[in-house]
Amino acid sequence: MNVSVISPISSSSDAAAFGKVGVLFGGRSAEREVSIMSGTGVLAALSSRGIDAHAFDPALRSLAELADEGFDRVFIALHGRFGEDGSLQGALEQLGIPYTGSGVMTSAVGMDKIATKMIWIVRGLPTPKYAILDDDTDLARVALDLGLPLIVKPPLEGSTIGITKVGAASQMQAAYRLAATFDEVVLAEEFVSGREFTVAVLGRGKTARALPIVEIVAPQGNYDYQNKYFTDDTKYFCPADLDPATAGEMERIAVEAYRALGCEGWGRVDVLLRAADNAPFLLEVNTSPGMTSHSLVPMAARAVGIGYEALCVEILASARLKMAKGQG
Repeated sequence: MNVSVISPISSSSDAAAFGKVGVLFGGRSAEREVSIMSGTGVLAALSSRGIDAHAFDPALRSLAELADEGFDRVFIALHGRFGEDGSLQGALEQLGIPYTGSGVMTSAVGMDKIATKMIWIVRGLPTPKYAILDDDTDLARVALDLGLPLIVKPPLEGSTIGITKVGAASQMQAAYRLAATFDEVVLAEEFVSGREFTVAVLGRGKTARALPIVEIVAPQGNYDYQNKYFTDDTKYFCPADLDPATAGEMERIAVEAYRALGCEGWGRVDVLLRAADNAPFLLEVNTSPGMTSHSLVPMAARAVGIGYEALCVEILASARLKMAKGQG
């Protein structure tokens, strides 16, 4: 694994080169609470390095104020809708303010689990079988085609919001109705029984590289919203206990999945390893991963000597405009 450690900021002039930085967090999505935790950590990390960083909550302030107040770049620590789905990225392109993470199209596609799966399938990457549900779908037929248990979830939400593990066909209607409160269409997905992993990726294009793999072991296998962010019951193992060939293949498909969508800056690709044959399956990509005390990208970075503050600086250094070649 070829992972380089960013050099620390060595002087106040280095920090000053970033200019006035806005740390965007909070927002209006269902993940607002997690975003506030992420952004608070990022803000403290950048400030500790002497960077002129300021909190900015788009739910409370107009984005036009970023331009009016002379922000030179922004660190996006928003999760979910209106922060991770391309809408914010488009506004920042219009304002001419460089930003961290992926661009407009990649953010929109990465937020949509259905669109993401379609691209991965075209690229020959492994992902669980799926079906798209709406009010006219024969839910019993879907349960038969995908097999039970299966997973039903809203394709545009994150942090396991609105997700149901369906064990019987009779549960399909309730699972669909729950997910449909968040999105107009719903994703049903084959349940892959096995171990759960995530692969953090930094960089873009040919320079994108995987950080050490993290294995997630949640209570009763239930890695839900509570177990992700608010308990210490979930166990994490980094680097994951995998044989070199399996680890290498998981890193390869994670980086390929990241590149296939055009991701950049940083991201996290979730992978399941099927118990029956150790075959890996891509679940989803997160283009604005959590940066909380429980978050997995900082954990993976620490495993190769990149501390939280240095990670935040490296991500900030990658901020750029993406719509016009040579900008940013």
